[in-house]
Amino acid sequence: MPEERDLIYDWNVVGQSERPDHPVTLHDETLRDGIQGPSVRDPEIDIKLRFLHLADALGIGSIDLGLPGAGPRMVAHVERLAQEIRDRRLRIKPLCAARTLEVDIRPVVEISQRVGIPIEVAAFIGSSPIRQYAEGWTLDQMVENTRTAVRFARQQQLPVLYVTEDTTRANPKTLRRLYGTAIEEGAARICVCDTVGHSTPDGVRALVTHVRRLVDELNPKVGVDWHGHSDRGLGLVNAMVAAVAGADRLHGCALGLGERVGNTQIDLLLVNLRLLGWIDTDLSHLREFGEVIAEGTGMPIPPNYPVLGADAFRTATGVHAAAVIKAKRKGDDWLANRVYSGVPAELFGCQQVIEIGPMSGESNVIFWLEQHGIAPQPALVTSIFEEAKRGNRLLTEPEILDIVRAYAPKTASA
Repeated sequence: MPEERDLIYDWNVVGQSERPDHPVTLHDETLRDGIQGPSVRDPEIDIKLRFLHLADALGIGSIDLGLPGAGPRMVAHVERLAQEIRDRRLRIKPLCAARTLEVDIRPVVEISQRVGIPIEVAAFIGSSPIRQYAEGWTLDQMVENTRTAVRFARQQQLPVLYVTEDTTRANPKTLRRLYGTAIEEGAARICVCDTVGHSTPDGVRALVTHVRRLVDELNPKVGVDWHGHSDRGLGLVNAMVAAVAGADRLHGCALGLGERVGNTQIDLLLVNLRLLGWIDTDLSHLREFGEVIAEGTGMPIPPNYPVLGADAFRTATGVHAAAVIKAKRKGDDWLANRVYSGVPAELFGCQQVIEIGPMSGESNVIFWLEQHGIAPQPALVTSIFEEAKRGNRLLTEPEILDIVRAYAPKTASA
């Protein structure tokens, strides 16, 4: 077989003028921001525990366990998840969100003390002029809230991620005062947020570059997070641009769940970072990761969702299927998984699936029958092919087997 470089001319590599010059980690917000989506159901604790283990297996560096200030249910869930991290010695690091108010931070402190592990406090406050005007805040009040909150969390020996909501619509002078205060009080990280999905890639590049320079001036040891939403459909590309511009931790939610239309899809971040060679993570559990949270939140995965959807590695189109079948007949799964797919199915424990429908050719039928251990006799192939052409959708397995039985009962039983 020829070398990969001889079979795929990769313009992605040719055109990649920049890539992060620093390690990039991922932070999962599914169990906090994700469940804030209006149509999302808060999963039960058994689902959250399964999800936690899958996130850890996928190499996600940290996870928001929830917002304890929201009430007793969330306190109980956060504590149970923190116990699981402690008892199973998971690599993933816990975080909890809180407003820049002691009343929100104190439950995080208490859970951390009861469980006996540090929990990062993500203390957030709005930073844009529009939010400031709507809330009736003065900048001095915002600075004082920041100082008090970060100082309190640090006095309790908890690491702090200081989060400026709506950063993508905030002015530079405000950001300097807010970040400067938080870093002065000991925040280990700051988070740049596209809270309402306002930003374009150019905006992300400009803002994150500015913030990275500002943070390097104040304290170069402080990390920079990026938290994006997808209101304009730009969440995924914005996160990747943020990484190149200087963010070293990217936030996202499974299936892109979250407020309004949702957050950056962390599953697709993993896919793209792996395909670009920015990470080298085993993604064989990625589909289960999506399926578990879909079950727990009541948000089914659309069939055409990349990688995780039912149709991601499935075709019934004659020309497409014929190319895949020819590759399979060469005994080459590598080739079969790439000849009509930009995403290698084997990375996710999958393979290309050939179906039969109105756009299929006879090769689809022959291959399907062979895969099911049924001899593709010409008359049987013609019978199935003609039935498919009469319809307006794919034939199901029971429908195909009914035709097989009608044609040759002995063949069907085989």
